[in-house]
Amino acid sequence: MHGDSQSLVSVIVPIYNVEKYLDQCLDSIEAQTHKNIEVLCINDGSTDGSPDIIRAHAARDPRVVMVDKANGGYGQGCNMGLRLAKGDWVSVIEPDDWIEPTMYEDMLAFADGFEQRIDIVKTPWTDIRYWDDPKKMAPYPSTMQGEIPTSTAPITVGEQPKLISMHPSIWSAIYRKGFLDERQIRFPEYPGAGWADNPFLIETMCQAEAIVYLDKPYYNYRCDLPDSTKNHKTVEAVVRPFDRWDDMLAILKRLNVTDPHILRAHYQRGVNYSFGAIYDDGWDNPNVQERVKKCFEQMDPELVLSIPDLAPHRKKFFCDVLGLPKPKIDYPAWWAHLVKMTGSTIKHEGMGRFVKRVKRAVVPEEPAHA
Repeated sequence: MHGDSQSLVSVIVPIYNVEKYLDQCLDSIEAQTHKNIEVLCINDGSTDGSPDIIRAHAARDPRVVMVDKANGGYGQGCNMGLRLAKGDWVSVIEPDDWIEPTMYEDMLAFADGFEQRIDIVKTPWTDIRYWDDPKKMAPYPSTMQGEIPTSTAPITVGEQPKLISMHPSIWSAIYRKGFLDERQIRFPEYPGAGWADNPFLIETMCQAEAIVYLDKPYYNYRCDLPDSTKNHKTVEAVVRPFDRWDDMLAILKRLNVTDPHILRAHYQRGVNYSFGAIYDDGWDNPNVQERVKKCFEQMDPELVLSIPDLAPHRKKFFCDVLGLPKPKIDYPAWWAHLVKMTGSTIKHEGMGRFVKRVKRAVVPEEPAHA
């Protein structure tokens, strides 16, 4: 309706020492069936062979632009790309991932099918697990696939809060450049990777007036390897999830977000991050204990306990940490959620994966007391 299917897409690739995967990433972008793209390769002070790979691609394809900068981190690199972007739409692709050929063609055509001007086109993605072992490497549908219906009309995040309760996955979406500029949305410039995608997710999803979701995966995401995040070496790494959750909460407050659906989704992320930190670094870690308690203290207990798909043992742990009475669990609602999860998981991932999910949902990951 707005000519989106012909639009220029600015593809921002923030690059730092990824020579092993960069060719595959750039090849997949250059192979897009939507040809009207510019590929902004932001070389963030790489010290490996990444700059040579970028130059080789730029020599072959005039749409590829190499931008050199001193090392400043993921957010800074993305912001430089946003400043340079000339496109009507913006996409951020991480340099160790790759995309399917029709990603931009399909997303733009989908946006063009609505009368209202679209701010964000969002899709699920494919998890690539065990990518370091060719014999075990396998694709799995992301948790988002099948959980959100393909849009028949534009929505806001309050109508579909799962958009912010799951993996941030800002890269399996495209953003209207005018929307980002009008709302002055940029990435926070943390050192290194820094989880800068977390605040960007909240800024975009909570300010967008027209989001559309297409339930088809195009983005191939290399997941964290099993146990690769365990036993962090620094306090900063241990508490990073909590720092980002706090930053996201600050954005919600700045935007005066009071919608209980959105707040529940953010609280659920906080509980998930807490259990992730307990798994990675142990409940006996004083930094984990301190930040879990601080995180929980910033939540409305009534909203937390009303989250239908938050596992009963997590609700009990939440109350235990805060010294609240043992919660009353709506077990019929919880079992209804498990039944729904059963069909979806078996369909997409098979019985083995389903058994693992049920175990995680039913069996407490850590001591049930603080």
